[in-house]
Amino acid sequence: MKSFILTFSIALLFSCQNNAQQKTVTKSNKSKIEQGLMTAYPVEVPLENGLARAYFASGCFWCVEAVYESVKGVKESISGYSGGHTLNPTYELSNTGRTGHAEAVEIIYDPNIVNFATLVDVYFGSQNPVQVNGQGPDIGSQYRSIIFYQNEEQKQIIIQKKDALAKKLNKRLAAEVMPFLKFWVGEDYHQDYERLNPDSPYIQRISIPRLNRFKQKFPHLLKHNH
Repeated sequence: MKSFILTFSIALLFSCQNNAQQKTVTKSNKSKIEQGLMTAYPVEVPLENGLARAYFASGCFWCVEAVYESVKGVKESISGYSGGHTLNPTYELSNTGRTGHAEAVEIIYDPNIVNFATLVDVYFGSQNPVQVNGQGPDIGSQYRSIIFYQNEEQKQIIIQKKDALAKKLNKRLAAEVMPFLKFWVGEDYHQDYERLNPDSPYIQRISIPRLNRFKQKFPHLLKHNH
């Protein structure tokens, strides 16, 4: 998708997060959202060329993007930000934890091949569902788990699957269930990061093992080339 590669320092060896200088969102931007640019009701994204879109947050978006792109029926997975209260979030700003946004992915999929319920199964099956505000070494509200719904049907699917898994594990799950409002596409260098940077220490030690654990659990959902 994109070919620009981000170079990280040794301090980022096993973390998706950078050490960007912290900045705060302007009051004017926050007030615009509070005045109603973002509604409290879920926004339903229409089908385009027969393809649907779904939105998930589950730790580092490099890892989540790679998981979903291995699934049959998923045409593309895009890294970005969602779930917060600020306009135009960036990687630098989201890493401050002050924007309210989490690293998220937009999944473009063929509903004739894979349905939303299966995408939710992929979500829970590819993470530690009880880890709060993070996945693995990536800690902070920007790495929290969120499943976004676009309508009441999706909301009920999420709640039923979340409740069933919580009962099975006898533990409280970390995933928030939120109405989808808007997805902000991430910077170019984040897109297809695992595929374009297979030798990155983080990808080698964290992302690829997470993908492989998912593949072992759900071989029937994988594309043939995976």
